[in-house]
Amino acid sequence: MSQVNYDPDVIVDSRDATCPGPLMDLIGKVKSAESGALLELRTTDEGSKNDVPDWIDKAGHELLETVDQGDYWSIYVEKS
Repeated sequence: MSQVNYDPDVIVDSRDATCPGPLMDLIGKVKSAESGALLELRTTDEGSKNDVPDWIDKAGHELLETVDQGDYWSIYVEKS
């Protein structure tokens, strides 16, 4: 688990959603968030660990960290 404690501005809870649900949920929230906002995507879909960082890179945002929370992953993103 992460040693960093993030305080997200937006939490996108996509646990139990399957691909591409978590990514689409995140994209929707990123579009409405202000620049510099910290978003946390919570997902149980293992594919998100690859899909989300790929999209973040292409979209120009910053992936801060992916944290294994035990029964789900938290993916922390800063909107550019």
